[in-house]
Amino acid sequence: MSTTDEKEQAVAEEEQTGDEEAAEEVSVEPVKPGTWRFLIPIAAFAVGFVSHLFVGWVIFPQLLYGKKQQPIDFNHKLHVEEMGECEGCHYFREDGTFAGIPTLASCLECHEEQVGEHPEEAKLIKEYVEPGKEIPWLVYSRQPQCVFFSHAAHVVKGEMECTTCHGPVGDSDHTKPYYFNRLTKYSRDIWGSNPAGYKKHTWDRMKMDDCAECHEEKTGHQGACFQCHK
Repeated sequence: MSTTDEKEQAVAEEEQTGDEEAAEEVSVEPVKPGTWRFLIPIAAFAVGFVSHLFVGWVIFPQLLYGKKQQPIDFNHKLHVEEMGECEGCHYFREDGTFAGIPTLASCLECHEEQVGEHPEEAKLIKEYVEPGKEIPWLVYSRQPQCVFFSHAAHVVKGEMECTTCHGPVGDSDHTKPYYFNRLTKYSRDIWGSNPAGYKKHTWDRMKMDDCAECHEEKTGHQGACFQCHK
């Protein structure tokens, strides 16, 4: 073998050795079959869980609840400034019963004629005052027929503030939308707007559990069934 051939063979052997060493450096240990198989059911569960939460908390409420606007966009803040606190319009009669939502006769004490130029004021006069038609207010806190609630027992005797159940309505410039259950026709405010059932304030919902919780806190017991259910 000539010297040239020997040199070429030596160079080829060195290149082959270098390729083998490089291959060893970049080689990765093969993954054993089934190593990641346990992640498949976990991923499937996560996807199913999230999708069901989305349907239950986002899609289903959109289908279950309808939305309406009040007949008049009522400015509570303005009326509180003019009439005083809640009792100015929502008062107790001489016999102790609660007047509730003001009737048209109550509104006529101040709105027999148009006051100001606000379009809602003009709507009030044209659609309700002039024809003598009662305003069909949508009651956010209307309870089921099987429930009896005494405002006198809570406000007068219990000395509760209106905001405890109704929130800071007196600070509002506009009436909020009225969301109602399409099946039962009751206001969503009774069950609360949080699908998970959580609440931050006492006025976030008006379920029986909330009443029982307040009764136990104030009196030491939840009360008897016949006190609220007749």
